Amino acid sequence: MSGRPHTRERILDAAEALFFRNGIAVTGVDQVAASAGVAIVTLYKHFGGKDNLLREVLARRLDAWTRHWDAAVDRAGSPRERLLAVFEAIETFRAATGPTQWCCFLATASERPAPSDGRADPVFDLVEQDTRLVAERLVRLAEDAGCVDPGTVASRLLLLYNGVLGSLLRGAPADPVAHARDTARLVVDSHSPVA
Repeated sequence: MSGRPHTRERILDAAEALFFRNGIAVTGVDQVAASAGVAIVTLYKHFGGKDNLLREVLARRLDAWTRHWDAAVDRAGSPRERLLAVFEAIETFRAATGPTQWCCFLATASERPAPSDGRADPVFDLVEQDTRLVAERLVRLAEDAGCVDPGTVASRLLLLYNGVLGSLLRGAPADPVAHARDTARLVVDSHSPVA
């Protein structure tokens, strides 16, 4: 058996790299097929079209991100550190997945706004799922850490999280993750009960 990934995985890998390095709108399925080393008809056979391909890329990415965050939470030694583990997860996730322009979900949201006609959009549904995952999990972790106002702590950490992702897009010269983590510690400490 060859060491090459299966066709479906090669297509997903190529799509992820091209969509989030060059942009979703400007990347055609013909480019994805060529990069994956498959015929365009093979891409359509597996995914049916660009929207389904994008949805599958995002679903795979959400699963990988969740696994990294779970692992970072599991490694943390205290409820406070479990709350701050989101920043370690960003580092391990980026190290494992390789460079992309920035967060795939923010990139998708910026290129593909919510449908205004009320129709279901499976791609946008995944963007919303990622947003809910991050926001709700931060609230739960802030509650577990004993923060006085878990909603406020989670909102502020979410701003820091999004700031890290935006800084990565802009090519920040300093390490945005380390700075965000330091600021997050101050936020958490300011909302912790006095011992």
